[in-house]
Amino acid sequence: MQKRSTGRKRPTRGLDEMSPREIVSALDRYVVGQQAAKKAVAIALRNRVRRQKLDEEMAEEVMPKNIIMIGPTGVGKTEIARRLARLANSPFLKVEATKFTELGYVGRDVESMVRDLVEIAVDMVRGEKIDEIEGKAQQNTEERLLDLLLETLESVPGEKSPLGDGRDLARLEKARERLRRQLRAGKLEQRIVELEVREHPVSPVAFQFLEGSSLEELQFNMRDLLSGLAEQKARKRRMPVEEAAEYIMQEEEQKLVDNEQVARQALDRAEQNGILFLDEIDKIAGREAGHGPDVSREGVQRDILPLVEGTTVSTRYGMVRTDHILFIAAGAFHIAKPTDLIPELQGRFPIRVELSALGEDDFVRILREPRNSLVKQYIALLGTEGLRLSFADDALAEIARLACTVNEKTENIGARRLHTIMEALLEDYSFSGKQRKPKSVRITAAYVRRKLENIARDQDLTRYIL
Repeated sequence: MQKRSTGRKRPTRGLDEMSPREIVSALDRYVVGQQAAKKAVAIALRNRVRRQKLDEEMAEEVMPKNIIMIGPTGVGKTEIARRLARLANSPFLKVEATKFTELGYVGRDVESMVRDLVEIAVDMVRGEKIDEIEGKAQQNTEERLLDLLLETLESVPGEKSPLGDGRDLARLEKARERLRRQLRAGKLEQRIVELEVREHPVSPVAFQFLEGSSLEELQFNMRDLLSGLAEQKARKRRMPVEEAAEYIMQEEEQKLVDNEQVARQALDRAEQNGILFLDEIDKIAGREAGHGPDVSREGVQRDILPLVEGTTVSTRYGMVRTDHILFIAAGAFHIAKPTDLIPELQGRFPIRVELSALGEDDFVRILREPRNSLVKQYIALLGTEGLRLSFADDALAEIARLACTVNEKTENIGARRLHTIMEALLEDYSFSGKQRKPKSVRITAAYVRRKLENIARDQDLTRYIL
């Protein structure tokens, strides 16, 4: 029986050991430029660690310094916040401010963002707990599988049953150990066993359906409740050992993980370490009085205000205080300005950082430097089919030049333009894949120009292709 890999990785170094300068260096591996924004978020993150070292009375008074990032699309606002959350192993949620409406209007209730953040925290904590008990769960799964396999020996042609009348314990143990060796070697994965299964397991929170304070939350909880009520009775099912191992492993994990402890720790993590990223905040800016959508826009700001100030939100796992959740707002602010937000909300975002538009040199660095750069991604993707892709330096410079040119002629979408250009550039190689010969391909500036120059020159084509 092969051990499962959960795919979860821990931060290699504790955040409390990292200075703001080291946090910025860690962000530099993924995001090019924008040092002012990185510095601001690094200080905000470090202040959380400092706060946790204070005595309880003082720590309660230290509020997070919320941040507004101002800059055009595609310059790294979201990526900085996302990488920061991964670095801190914090619950992180990105929401579009335009999805929310004032209470009484059609749209999402603003408190749902806090509930979603808690759900993310629960998933994180549950994943960590499963990692902790994985060895014990594997052991229990193996023993249950051996019990099932021993029952099948009587019905296997040519197998002499070790069970007898139950008195020959030594013989039984010997057969069990032989099966254990075969199971670990993967020789029994296709053998059929009979297992008792339940099709619709009850959610641990299925009956807490009155906790939600909004119609949306009540709908979610009622769905869980009805799912639990519709649970089928246990029944016997025949399946291969490989499938049975997966099912039993899930059952054992559920038995060994304390859901109440998970909920408590998740609530605490969301309260103390949660990061809420409010994108497109400029779209709800505006304080014109009177009529039309502006009434709702200012209403959304007023509904968001209590969350940022600090309030208590009811979730299916318990009450959550938002006092110490870090809010990072972002927007292009092409038409509206930060001063168009209501004064109370402006005061809750004391740090404002302006991100600069990206130029040709920045695009070259974005293609070359980050650990997950686009060039490295395409080399890895096509490498899975034996295609050895490489890029000349002049090709990267030409791609960056074309990206800048197209951004100037049409809408400036920043680094996202590189995605569209790379996709158009490598379309033929991606399509042919493993059938292509020769296997070694070097992308040069001449190839880039030949492939894309005409498209970039024709504005009508550019609008649709690039």
